[in-house]
Amino acid sequence: MAEAQPPTIVEGATSGDVEDEVPVAKSAEDRKAAAALSSLDAPREDESSSVNVDAEAVRKAMDRLAGTGATNGTVAKKDDEKKAPKKVVKVDQADVALLVEELELSKIKATDLLKSHDGDVMKALRAFITPAA
Repeated sequence: MAEAQPPTIVEGATSGDVEDEVPVAKSAEDRKAAAALSSLDAPREDESSSVNVDAEAVRKAMDRLAGTGATNGTVAKKDDEKKAPKKVVKVDQADVALLVEELELSKIKATDLLKSHDGDVMKALRAFITPAA
């Protein structure tokens, strides 16, 4: 019925599990490498466990990243409207459809692009595909 097992096999033990297998380092160099690798997995308690962050400095940095006129993620639109009054530009819907189709823009972005280029579709296309210097 059952075959005799070699003496190194224990009944009920599983084989092939990576966690069960413990490689034995043969040389001093292998032992040092194994110790270095195992120290990478160990949690540190020196600087990474307690991080002291200056909340005011973080807020200022985030404001700088968001750009001027940003407060808590919202842009102050009233100031922008007072500074630069928008031009009234008649935009052809066929031009908007062309920009939406060719540049894969939303209608709003295509309309804004056309308005910023006085409704000229060729200028808008060139400005969109030309990299900013």
